[in-house]
Formats: sequence, structure tokens, C-alpha cells
Amino acid sequence: MASTQTQTPWWKDAVVYQVYPASFKDSDGDGWGDIPGIISELDHIKEVGTTVVWLSPHYASPQEDMGYDISDYEAVYSRYGTMEDMDKLISEIHKRGMKLICDLVINHTSKEHAWFKESRSSRDNDKADWYIWRDAKIDADGNRQPPTNWRSYFSGSAWQWDETRQQYYLRLFAEGQPDLNWENEDTREAIYKSAVKFWLDKGVDGFRIDTAGLYSKSYPLKDAEEDLKTPIDGFAYPKDGQTSNGPRIHEFHKEMFSKVISHYDAMTVGEVGGSSKEDTLKYVSAKEKEMNMIFLFNLVDIGSAKGDKFNYVGFTPKQFKDAIFEQSNFIKDLVTIPLLD
Repeated sequence: MASTQTQTPWWKDAVVYQVYPASFKDSDGDGWGDIPGIISELDHIKEVGTTVVWLSPHYASPQEDMGYDISDYEAVYSRYGTMEDMDKLISEIHKRGMKLICDLVINHTSKEHAWFKESRSSRDNDKADWYIWRDAKIDADGNRQPPTNWRSYFSGSAWQWDETRQQYYLRLFAEGQPDLNWENEDTREAIYKSAVKFWLDKGVDGFRIDTAGLYSKSYPLKDAEEDLKTPIDGFAYPKDGQTSNGPRIHEFHKEMFSKVISHYDAMTVGEVGGSSKEDTLKYVSAKEKEMNMIFLFNLVDIGSAKGDKFNYVGFTPKQFKDAIFEQSNFIKDLVTIPLLD
């Protein structure tokens, strides 16, 4: 398909520099990096050829997962600075002709988020269905067991018992990161308003979308097929389609793009692991209108042992080239989401 674009989208030529706020630069000597420290180094960041700064999570958080557990989308983590500091960062980046994208973490929140606190308070409150709750299974000995055998990406069960509500909540990651229920329209609208539109209106130029393939779960929730670790811990990783690249995932991304992101000149890059070529085409094609691009995990993972990213085994130049070719070859005729007219 030939592109009808007369202008190349700015993000297609972008050079992105990731800034991890906790460790980038400490401006006040408290042992934590902060936003004023980032601002003080913007000239250096610009000088090395950067056109886009990617800021890892800066939001209010109890820091169980270094900021990927967000307790308030519309607030800044106090050790990093204030909202005034964040406004200045946006302004100073733009003054230097660069753009800013932030992490968008919307598969889950922190258990300290006001939404979850209300959801866990009872089974009939206004936000009772904003997260994924299930009753316990009872085994033959009368013991409480998780609703499914799913393993968390952080090990152990993906289900956490809540004494207040007397149910389990799904948390694919840490105990303090309950998964949001994207099946609930009110939940999605709140996400779009608080996590997405709020920051685009402040001048942020887009998002690195965290765990972008996990929003849609396949219902009813069923046990996963046993894997090599099951005999050891009794759990199994959910298979593709159960929690990743699920039945409504493209519908959700289309909706978020249509309702919010399409109204801004924004860049989006999704963290989507294990997607098929067919799903990948849907995520990034101009026709589908979901995201601009996704990370090439066959390239990111090169050199790591299969199933163990912390075990470096090395790679050859040919393997590096092949990893790029494999992903790019099947989308060579694809047109990704263009700029707005």
C-alpha cells in the first residue's frame, strides 16, 4: 500500500533518549534522581543528538515496582519533585526543540490508588468492578485456593487474597499492582481522562505504552496449560490470548486512539510481547489506528538465553541483522499511523 502522506511524521525520524528519573541526576543530595536534575542536563541530552526524551514513570507511587505501581496519575512522585517542576521540564524540553514522551502504565495501578481502595471496600460500591475480582476455589481439604493456576510475571500466584473484600484480585505483576478491568467502560473512560488526556493537555508529546498487549483478558478465566515450572511451584504462565493479545485488545486500542490520542500530534510506542505477525500488523497499521509502533522484542532479546533475559549468551552480527530483517520484512508495505491533517 503506497502512502499518501506529503509530510513525514516527526516520530519516524526521532532519536529517543530514555531518562530513568530515580538514577539520572540528583540535584539536592537526597540520594534520588529528580526532575530539576533532569532539567539541568537537557543541554547535554540535546547535544548528543536527542530529539525525543522518554521519561520513565514519574507519577505518585509507593515504589513497589519503581514507579510502575501508580497511586495517582495526576501527581508527581514527591522525591522527584512537584507538578511545577514537571511543567518546567515540559517547557524546557520544548524550548530546545525536543519532545517528551512518558510511560503510560494502564494495565494496573497501585493498590494505594483511590480507585482500588474504593473497589476493595465492598462488593457493591461504584468501583466494585473496576478491577478483576474472583471468589476463591476450595480444595478437597477445605482450603482456599486462587481462582486459576496463573503464575505472576514476578513469580508465585497471579492472584492476591484481600481480607476486606474476601475475594482474590488479579495482579499479573507485584502484589501491589492490581490489574484494571478494561471490560468496564467507566474504568476505561477514567483511564483516558486521568492517565492520557491529563498529560497530553499539559504538553506531553506521546507515550511509551507499558504492557500494551495485556488489557484484554479472555473470559471466562480458565487455568493455563502446565509448563516446565508447574511441577515446582504449581502455577503456569497464561498462554497467548488468555491475558496477552486477548479478544478485545485491538478494540481497546482503537477506542483509546479515537477518543483521545487522535486529537493530538502524539507519538505512541507499545510494549507488546509475543504478538503474532497478524496482531503486530493490527497494532501499528494506519488502517487500524491503534499505535504508531511497537518494540521489536526479537531484537531486544537477542543475546539472552531463551526464557531467561538475565542470562547473556552473546550473539553474532548475522543474528543481529536477521532479528531486524525478520520483523521489518513482513511490514515492508505497511503504512503506520500518519500525522493528523
